[in-house]
Amino acid sequence: MAYEPQFTIRPRLLALVESIAALRERILGASVELSWIPALQKDTRTRNGHASTAIEGNPLTLKQVRALEEGRPSAASDQRSQREVLNYFAGLRYVEKNAKKKAIRHDDLFELHRILADTVMDQGTAGSYRTISVRVGKHIPPPATDVSGLMFELLEWWNKRSTELSPVLSSAILHYRFEDIHPFADGNGRTGRALALWELYRRGFDSYHIFTVDEYYWQDRPGYYAALDAVRLAGEDLTGWLEYSAEGLRQTLEQVWLRVQAYNVKSPEKLVLRPKQELLLKLLRDHGGTSPAELWAALAVSRQGAMDLLRPLLEAGLVEKVGGKKTGRYSLKQP
Repeated sequence: MAYEPQFTIRPRLLALVESIAALRERILGASVELSWIPALQKDTRTRNGHASTAIEGNPLTLKQVRALEEGRPSAASDQRSQREVLNYFAGLRYVEKNAKKKAIRHDDLFELHRILADTVMDQGTAGSYRTISVRVGKHIPPPATDVSGLMFELLEWWNKRSTELSPVLSSAILHYRFEDIHPFADGNGRTGRALALWELYRRGFDSYHIFTVDEYYWQDRPGYYAALDAVRLAGEDLTGWLEYSAEGLRQTLEQVWLRVQAYNVKSPEKLVLRPKQELLLKLLRDHGGTSPAELWAALAVSRQGAMDLLRPLLEAGLVEKVGGKKTGRYSLKQP
């Protein structure tokens, strides 16, 4: 029996897909032939590795993950946590290397899982489908005897029918169905998110490899799991999940656009945005203009802390102050 995803294209989903397409074109149009693309790719890989493993409970901070990505010693003493992150980096490199692969087979999934789960599995064997029953919260995935057949159907859909849909939708469908089957004894979350990214790469959606929607899932972890569970409660209707995933991708592209602008400044040194600076820019974008007091209250930092965040943005020309010393407000500088 062929796999047939069930969903409805509601106005909200259509609007999200259109907004995503517009943001993507703006980003790719700005990034063509610019020397900072490798640096942005490196930053994205770091954020991806941090977010996808953090969803599963990995305690390493973004700073510690960045140190591992750069080959520097990490202050973390937990060797397993470090190995999990290093495995994910290796998995991302595998996906990038095979981004143009026409057809994905079982062996490709086994190799990806083997890389991601090497020496960090609590049960089962890396690189082979599970032979045991598993439980994920309230969800009981299909019996182990059904896994190979269900994965064959999913791969058939992925390799043939998925191209009839926008990659925004096909990557989300692949993500959900893989997690629903839960084909491996351990490491399914990281593998499923890597597969969703692989689909975006294969379809040319993220041709520069600078998008990382896993950050959205990590920052909204309860909502992420609730959206996956909601599909089962809706009788396998994927509509709500597709809208949730599309909203995550839209917000991801908005963050990428901020990073693109930061890297594109006329400055001798490229500006790498810190998480608090991204939040600051988001506040300015959402509110149009913000007073200094409102900024440091929203960011939960001191006045000096807010100025430390603002100063590089002002010098780079991303932010400007309008008005007098007492009545001035900060806003995004218009291009």
